[in-house]
Amino acid sequence: MSHIAIVGGGFSGVLQAIQLLRQTQASVTLVERAGRLARGVAYSTRHGEHLLNVRASGMSAFPEAPDHFVRWLRERGGEAAAFAERRLYGRYLEDLLAGAKEAGTGRLKTVAGEVVDIVRGNGGELVRLADGSAIAADAVILSLGNLEPEVPRGIDPAELAGIYVSDPWAGDIAAGLGEGDTVLLIGTGLTAIDAALILDAADFRGRIVAISRRGLVPRPHAEPAAPPALERSFEPRCAPLIRSVREQAERIGWRAAVDQLRPLTQALWSSAPTMERRRFLRHLRPYWDVHRHRIAPEIAARIAGMERDGRLRFAAGRLLSATPAGVTWRPRASREPQQLPVARIVNCTGPQSDIARAGETLLDNLLRSGRIRADGCRIGIDVDPANRAVDAGGSACASLFAIGPMTRGARWEIVAVPDIRVQVAGLAAQLAR
Repeated sequence: MSHIAIVGGGFSGVLQAIQLLRQTQASVTLVERAGRLARGVAYSTRHGEHLLNVRASGMSAFPEAPDHFVRWLRERGGEAAAFAERRLYGRYLEDLLAGAKEAGTGRLKTVAGEVVDIVRGNGGELVRLADGSAIAADAVILSLGNLEPEVPRGIDPAELAGIYVSDPWAGDIAAGLGEGDTVLLIGTGLTAIDAALILDAADFRGRIVAISRRGLVPRPHAEPAAPPALERSFEPRCAPLIRSVREQAERIGWRAAVDQLRPLTQALWSSAPTMERRRFLRHLRPYWDVHRHRIAPEIAARIAGMERDGRLRFAAGRLLSATPAGVTWRPRASREPQQLPVARIVNCTGPQSDIARAGETLLDNLLRSGRIRADGCRIGIDVDPANRAVDAGGSACASLFAIGPMTRGARWEIVAVPDIRVQVAGLAAQLAR
């Protein structure tokens, strides 16, 4: 293939472009609507308190060079065991892209614009942009990252103008707040941790209440240690799997029990029937997320300090309604609704996953034309083992691919750097052949 277009210039798209330049002789066009490449949501943060959720030693962009990021970081005074700032990791990716562009001798082109459709052209693909222009390519790789979160039930953004914040990173969520105010975070996961840190860094001294259905909070990392090797296999079924993990946790600790599954997660997921995958998502996903996707110990200590001071509370419950005067919510295991006056409501529910409900023009057009379809669990784009997009009729397209979080339906564990770097390197090798 002589020309490959990549739609999306966050971590996955940038790393895919770099791997294509390294492994093929193709020219590459990288299209990003947000303007700034290599950052995405995670690494575009302006806040130094937002740290990586993995130690630097695990964040190399290249699977064959596990110490690559560590070497880059040490040149700037960092250490392998550190949880580096996310914005610093974004700079690392920018440096990689700049180096690849220079080494690629003009084979990389970047375009700022919004892709609205991808149609079959003469022997290839035609990428159509919102400004009316088009890019012809032999193949297209969708690297769309995470979708924007849904508006939570009970929230009317128009009625709550000035109170409701849909994007915790878009502006100053502490602006105009006083010591006597209360901020409601809808969600208690990683996004809520980020929002609480933003409020704390802005010296907000009021009260923060974070609510989710189960009230589960991400666990902290401990000192790094390799888990013992597994002595037996696991069934790709929810009930036996959770029994096995609990038994292992009693013997070796929960962190090691979860980490033992790390090399097997994609294989377990791909071999599980769709019904078992749906059961996992419905019942176990929240527990898996808070144990698998951990936070830096220093962040955990800071959050715990806010809780001890009475400035932050995590609660299990359900939001029922919201007005400018406050919200009504019902605690878990209670039938009695409670009233909570709030000055700000921040959506921390995490990304939407159903591509049919995302409201994205590109996805809507691709679904409408039948070029893509949702996976069986409706958590992304359906792809085959070679990352080829599966169309409405169940056939894989040889010139349309998808990578990154949008392929979680096929792989589940495909949101972290160690998984994505392997995926994009493999796809580049595949296209080179």
